[in-house]
Amino acid sequence: MVSAGPSDCIVCGTCTVDILVRPVGLTEPIGGGRLFEVDPIDVTTGGIVCNSGIAMRRLGLTVDAASIVGDDFWGGVVRSRLGSEEIGTAAVEVHPSLATSTTAVLIDPSGERSFAHHVGAPQSLDLAFIRRHAADFGRSRMALIGYFGLLPSLEPMLDMAVAAVRAAGAAVALETGGSGGTLETLAPALRYVDLYVPSLDEARHQTGLNDPREIIACYRRHGAGGIVGVKLGSRGTLLSGSAGEFLDIPCVPAPGPVADTTGAGDSLLAGLIAGLLRGMPLAQAGRLGAATAACCVTAMGATAGLRSFEETLRLAGGVGVPE
Repeated sequence: MVSAGPSDCIVCGTCTVDILVRPVGLTEPIGGGRLFEVDPIDVTTGGIVCNSGIAMRRLGLTVDAASIVGDDFWGGVVRSRLGSEEIGTAAVEVHPSLATSTTAVLIDPSGERSFAHHVGAPQSLDLAFIRRHAADFGRSRMALIGYFGLLPSLEPMLDMAVAAVRAAGAAVALETGGSGGTLETLAPALRYVDLYVPSLDEARHQTGLNDPREIIACYRRHGAGGIVGVKLGSRGTLLSGSAGEFLDIPCVPAPGPVADTTGAGDSLLAGLIAGLLRGMPLAQAGRLGAATAACCVTAMGATAGLRSFEETLRLAGGVGVPE
């Protein structure tokens, strides 16, 4: 679906094809020269553009994608999947020489996973790309950019890129990936960021701190004025709407057996953004994010378990949204 109309959110950054392999024991080395049986191997899309974008579509938002794929078979898979989900692809470029980003997702019987990742074409996404698509960003209420830590051409100019998106008219949410990048690179951009909720591991890597409240205070000292938080896995999410304010958002129990935790963080962020764009208070939007993540983990891959806004809101314990 190619769209040039207004949207609720444009998701910019990493899009991948994920090859899902399960079960693979992750506590012991596989070793060389072995043949071992696994369940049927599945192919799906991944990365923040697909994961969060599809989650937001399921929650009723209009969504555009902004990314770069290769001129190859996998690039066609990504574009086809986005189109089938009615996500606008006008800002998805095809790189003439770099391959589409791909990931082999190794999933153990508990649902824990490791990733063998080829960054591919999104590594060329840079400030010039942002400027080329200023009009696309300007048609969106919010831009979600990720993953910081896996966009080597953009990160040296991250502050300029985020400022350009804000200047185009969109609010900015930033998501991390990999090790989470460095605070030195992140800090100049934080004053332009409206929503930033990294995982605890990524936040530790950036700040050298362990306590989530101290981590949030560190981001505040470096200029973060918007919503800041830390995803804490099974402990839920800590959110801060303003300096000195903290909200503990507990996990929502999954509405079925946990099959795969791939994409849970992207789903949580998608639900949080969907709630905020619908006018929910931060605590209710955070709960919607937790419920979206709870749905995500009930099926293989990052999107198969997602549910409609109405179903997800009921799971979150909500009965309605602001007029």
